Amino acid sequence: MGERRIIKRARKTAPTRGIKVKVKADPAADTSHASTTTNNTSDEKILRTEFIDLFSRPQFRRGISNPQLKTLFGHEKFLRLAPIINSLTHLSRLSISKNAQDDELLYNLVSDVVASKFAGLDATARMVYQVIEKAENMGIWTKDIKYQTSIPQQALNKIYKSLEGRKLIKPVKAVTAKQKKLYMLYDLVPAKEITGGPWYTTELEFDHEFISELRKFVIICVKQLNKGKGVTLKEIAKKMEEANISRVPLNLQEVQQLMQTLAFDYLIEPLGVDRNKEVMFISARKITTNCEFKSWEVLAPDFHFRDIEYEDGVVLKAHEPHYHTA
Repeated sequence: MGERRIIKRARKTAPTRGIKVKVKADPAADTSHASTTTNNTSDEKILRTEFIDLFSRPQFRRGISNPQLKTLFGHEKFLRLAPIINSLTHLSRLSISKNAQDDELLYNLVSDVVASKFAGLDATARMVYQVIEKAENMGIWTKDIKYQTSIPQQALNKIYKSLEGRKLIKPVKAVTAKQKKLYMLYDLVPAKEITGGPWYTTELEFDHEFISELRKFVIICVKQLNKGKGVTLKEIAKKMEEANISRVPLNLQEVQQLMQTLAFDYLIEPLGVDRNKEVMFISARKITTNCEFKSWEVLAPDFHFRDIEYEDGVVLKAHEPHYHTA
């Protein structure tokens, strides 16, 4: 009997197979794990914000390279940037290209609006976009895009159509080659070397009528401002702006180009400089040759007038009246 009681007690105290034993976790350990996870997430958000904020600095307008990131963040933080860069790239918020000078990778931040336009684009389309992006406002010819990407023409045509439809790029024509096509980013304004500046129409035709009206206005300014005693380039530019005579804003260089054409046509001439050492212009004056030539230079041995050649190459024939404009 004693042995049987001992066996029964042993069976009651022994653990039963197949029953899971619940172990109560230490509350302090749970809090520590959750706190670590929260801190890691918080640190990653801070690092992500720091990385994105870099692109707003002027020195990184053209992109940030890996060596620059290592210098700014240090080795440890730089290694933690990898998942952030991958995440932003996957979301199309980051574009990656190569620096032509040192072949280093360059990262550029893409706005949310542009990122949404990139959604669904494959690698080849992104490559074409990056090649066009490097050309900036000078644009790039289609043959150069094909050369740099090595993508077949038929595939390129589909990519162009897709990027144009998303308003990421636009075709532009140049005054130097109207039949050819070049591409640039959609939001860029073409350089004046491409469009010809204010002197050309939207159809890339030289605007003779527009330039003629501006020239007439400049001549009026030269004759009337300061009572015709001399007017500077800045004064004419200011008067043109006040009169709103031009359909597009003209800078000083463009106004100077107008005045140079008038000077070449002997309609205006420089007089000297004012107090601010600005060149002053007046209407061109007629000057007789009697003040310019000696009698033996003008007369031939037979006492008849002969041809006279000026310094600028203009030849005055013997039978023509002996006077010229400056």
